Amino acid sequence: MARRNTIDPVLETEPFLSRRAFLGRAAGLTGVAVGLAAGGYFAYSDQPVRQGVVQAARFKDFRVAPDPLRPVMAVVRGTRVEAMVREAVDKLGGVARFIQRGDRVLLKPNVGWDRQPEQAANTGPELVEAMVRICREAGAASVWVTDVSLNDPRRCFSRSGIEAATLAGGGQVRLPGRDDFVATEMGGKVLKVWPVARFFHEVDKVINLPIVKHHSLSGCTLAMKNWYGVIGGQRNRLHQSIHDSIVDLAAAVRPTLTVMDATRVLKRNGPTGGNPADVTREETLIASLDEVALDSFCLSFLDLAPEAVPFLALAEARGLGKVAWRDLNVVRSQVG
Repeated sequence: MARRNTIDPVLETEPFLSRRAFLGRAAGLTGVAVGLAAGGYFAYSDQPVRQGVVQAARFKDFRVAPDPLRPVMAVVRGTRVEAMVREAVDKLGGVARFIQRGDRVLLKPNVGWDRQPEQAANTGPELVEAMVRICREAGAASVWVTDVSLNDPRRCFSRSGIEAATLAGGGQVRLPGRDDFVATEMGGKVLKVWPVARFFHEVDKVINLPIVKHHSLSGCTLAMKNWYGVIGGQRNRLHQSIHDSIVDLAAAVRPTLTVMDATRVLKRNGPTGGNPADVTREETLIASLDEVALDSFCLSFLDLAPEAVPFLALAEARGLGKVAWRDLNVVRSQVG
């Protein structure tokens, strides 16, 4: 029997809301009307939405309640990725703390580039498959995997192994098309109103699945930088104020959980990579509720100091977390 194409929203058997229906629902739920007059601005590669053109939707706060009795970060080393993910999540309180039966869950790996897993430009497919499976076991009604890729999205999801991993875990890939962007109030210093993939407005929980890698402009791509894959528009324009824009994104999208892939680390020539000689095997996963602390922790993989990464101090000043991760409750374990 031919395998159903689950990467194309048009061919999905699960019905989508039409753009008009979704916007109407968003208006009813949030009390804001997302105007249709700015339709051109929602396009994948068009200009960002101008202030004043529309009243914009807002992100939900996807975070779980803090628990001072539980760790903020769990660092797990090993070679069996699924066992490592389960260990990390258990250390933070177990999957039931994050996912309840019936939840609609969105996973946001880094799938920006047309690269193979060994090149470490994208999140490893093993982590994606494991997280999809864990969410499904917890009773999630649906588990979607999405990213706004920079290279051709179909090739990115296919060559990275993330399409196959999503299907193997029981999830569905969502590729945003031109009509799948919603004007969203970001409330930032640089980012005001910007087109955001609508899937982030249609779920109950969001889990960030970034990878540790070098970046030629910001110094590194980690948890907070991974939120660039939420937005459309001309993202390269944000590079003029890259550190402020990273913080704006991190302040706008507050995830349920972040699990960092440091099994393979792209040490040089990021973010696209390409040469396996630039990749080291670190065999580590880190789960955290504090993305600032998580990013700070992961700098050691890239031989960077916090002072060399301005967005960390900016994020802490905005109240998004702590740079001094050693001051937090961090647990470490090894999975054989």
